[in-house]
Amino acid sequence: MSQLSDLLFETSVAASSLKDYLSGARLRLGVTGLSRSGKTVFITALVHQLTRAVAAKTAGPGRKSLLPVFRVAAENRLVSAHLDPQPDDAVPRFAYEEHLSALTGADRHWPQSTRRISELRVTLQYDRKAAGLMSSLRPGPARLDIDIVDYPGEWLLDLPLLGKTYAQWSRETLEAASAAARATIAADWRGATALTDPLGNANEETARRLAALFTNYLRAAKTDRYALSTLPPGRFLMPGDLEGSPALTFAPLPVQEESAPPAGSLAAMMERRYEAYRTHVVRPFFRDHFARLDRQIVLVDALAALNSGPAAVRDLETALADVLTAFRTGRSSLVSTIFRPKIDRILFAATKADHLHHTSHDRLEGVLRHLTSRAIERAEGVGATIDVIALAAVRATREAIVKHDGESLAAIVGTPIEGERIGDDVFDGVAEGAIFPGELPADPRNVFRGDALALPEDDADFRFLKFRPPVAALGRDMEPMPLPHIRLDRAMEFLFGDRLG
Repeated sequence: MSQLSDLLFETSVAASSLKDYLSGARLRLGVTGLSRSGKTVFITALVHQLTRAVAAKTAGPGRKSLLPVFRVAAENRLVSAHLDPQPDDAVPRFAYEEHLSALTGADRHWPQSTRRISELRVTLQYDRKAAGLMSSLRPGPARLDIDIVDYPGEWLLDLPLLGKTYAQWSRETLEAASAAARATIAADWRGATALTDPLGNANEETARRLAALFTNYLRAAKTDRYALSTLPPGRFLMPGDLEGSPALTFAPLPVQEESAPPAGSLAAMMERRYEAYRTHVVRPFFRDHFARLDRQIVLVDALAALNSGPAAVRDLETALADVLTAFRTGRSSLVSTIFRPKIDRILFAATKADHLHHTSHDRLEGVLRHLTSRAIERAEGVGATIDVIALAAVRATREAIVKHDGESLAAIVGTPIEGERIGDDVFDGVAEGAIFPGELPADPRNVFRGDALALPEDDADFRFLKFRPPVAALGRDMEPMPLPHIRLDRAMEFLFGDRLG
């Protein structure tokens, strides 16, 4: 029965892939990252840069290109970019206009973060590079449809559950919760679990109580204080329309891996609901969305993990390894493109690079490369191209040299969000502040020993300031021009620049 189910699953994926291929020149780009990593801002900034790139070229004399590394724009071959209706009618549309208004409006603020899957199609028209006879036989601009699929990274971390039984998942989850970094916040749930008989009669009240305590533990682990990353099942933190359903009302129990729990027991009920979660939540996401991706960017808030300490850094390393394990990587061929697409390029991006001075950007990349090194080696072995960068899709700060106690220090300057504070100073959301961000260690291995940020003064408050988006300049049409960024053009070139030759 399992083999038949897998065959039907693979057939449906192949059918979807064939449909995508026959639709013409297109690329499906997955955008993900764990919560608060900047997915919504990245997509909004990416689309805004593309759709306003031509206007930016003529915005005024002496204006520098905002996308110097994105070759099709730097070479003036980008004819136009515009939004088109997305191909998947059953998937919510990414609220681009709403998010852009949040970033560039009079009360500029960061848009709401990703809570569900969404999609957006941006269509590029571009001039081909002159390449002999074939170029002359295809007059006029070429076209590429980029279907951007936005989904929470927590859902991605659910994909390994497809290969784990309830007993295996329970054992791993209980073991992880007993580690020093998690034991305190998991104490209430672990205590209730220890007092529960898995082989006792199934009881809905017990199941709901354990599921609620388990969810509280996951929620606490996600806060800035702990910044832990490996917290499946992902829908427990983002339930959406599944909230309160049996598929989200289960929790790990200490059960035997060699034998099934007796019918009618609490463990049997929990196992059945775990299987329902895999069947009705995880598998459809993989089949309908994830398995059809061509390229992928994974946004990582490495600074949050660094600020929380070595335990969070190690947990982030584990999460990133799980992320790469979930991807179907390899070199694309005509057959795989038509029937079984593979992700042949993956970009890991350490976000919020504007919170550091540029002298630490290479070190931030080095930290992320070190965190992903073992997983990257496996993926590159099967033909996938992987890169690591530090970026800020929207740059909220600028750099300056500031005198502090008679010493010249490299600082970042921006407008902190109202209510942010340094010591006794509380910002009003209007006044700018100069922050000394410190610098990352030259040896990325030091982050596992807790040597994450070296500050001029040992004051962790400097690390957590949140800044408002910058003020957007208006173009000749009185519409907002693209906001400044750090290496967004490099990300664009890596993810789809090769398709614009």
